[in-house]
Amino acid sequence: MADEYQTASNGVRGRLPVLPRKALNPSAIAAEQAYRKRSGLLLLTDDDIAALKAGEPMLWERAAAGEVVPASAPPVAAQPSDAPPASTAAVSPPSAPAAVMAAGAGISAEVAKMVAAGKKWGKSSIAAEQARRKRNNLSALNDAEIAALLGEPVGAAPAAAVPAAAAPAAAATPRPAATAAPVMTASAAASVARTGESTSYVGTPAVGTSKAAKAGGVASVGPENSEVNQSRRRFAWSAVAAFLTAWFIAFFRFFLPRTLFEPSTSFKIGYPTEYGLGVDTKFQQKYRIWVDRTPDRLFVIYARCTHLGCTPDWKPAENKFKCPCHGSGYDSEGVNFEGPAPRPMDRAHVEIAPDGQILVNVAKLYQWPKGQPTQFNDGDGHNGAFLSL
Repeated sequence: MADEYQTASNGVRGRLPVLPRKALNPSAIAAEQAYRKRSGLLLLTDDDIAALKAGEPMLWERAAAGEVVPASAPPVAAQPSDAPPASTAAVSPPSAPAAVMAAGAGISAEVAKMVAAGKKWGKSSIAAEQARRKRNNLSALNDAEIAALLGEPVGAAPAAAVPAAAAPAAAATPRPAATAAPVMTASAAASVARTGESTSYVGTPAVGTSKAAKAGGVASVGPENSEVNQSRRRFAWSAVAAFLTAWFIAFFRFFLPRTLFEPSTSFKIGYPTEYGLGVDTKFQQKYRIWVDRTPDRLFVIYARCTHLGCTPDWKPAENKFKCPCHGSGYDSEGVNFEGPAPRPMDRAHVEIAPDGQILVNVAKLYQWPKGQPTQFNDGDGHNGAFLSL
């Protein structure tokens, strides 16, 4: 930042334009004051502000040019809001040696000269320096030296901590307050070189290796083994186990046969004496049959329309079966008489079981094809298309 400002014995130009300059508006002056406050530079006084608004040199600039100017209140350096009031005495910019001395104990003379030279150091430059020192079997840079080279604040230390050999070289290049080595805390230095194994820089190793992580200041240890992290790991592994279990069950189920369990085609429906004349529909939902009794016989009609296979409805008021799909009509014995049905509904095989109950077998059906002889009279009255009563 040495090229961003110009100093005299009692002033700092900061980011103001060089002379001759035009008159500045209040917003530009306010921006300059904010910049000076952030950077710890001397603030503009009322006389400086008046001169900037008029487009004239400030008092200290006139004094630096050799003009005789009336005495005025010296500017003060920006301070934090919680700091005690600064002294009204003129504040002169500290020199580079003083800045190095404030950097803390443990800074070698060589590093002090590097800081005094004003070169801007970055993390990559420091890593290269560490690699050079390692190759030449020199001592590595410590936290205080790294912080001083980066220009970040470190905790204040006694002035005697700086070697005397660094003083002449530093004194030869006086530096303003803004460029003096800032004072910083140890936590700031730790952000550059963290504690542990990762503080050893190894130059520029291959990207993606553990050595590259060390060179970048990345900690070589994993996350803290806290209760929260343990819970997260347990949850993650539980999710993985659940997924694998579900996948294994699905894979195993693929090899099992796909079976369809249907009701038996042969069943008993009670004794013949339990049925009265007419149509009984109590087994329609369970077995899809109607039990039909006439004065001389009993037979079972399979409840399936011969048109397209729909299940007709029994209409007691009309004494007929009516298909809800396409309007086919059947009489009480299942013989078609209206609609598109081509033939009567089929009848199931019936017989008397040894216990005297009616045994129905829907796997064997009797039909009356259109234009063909009927099968409704097949059987001997005890085993066939009907039962004699």
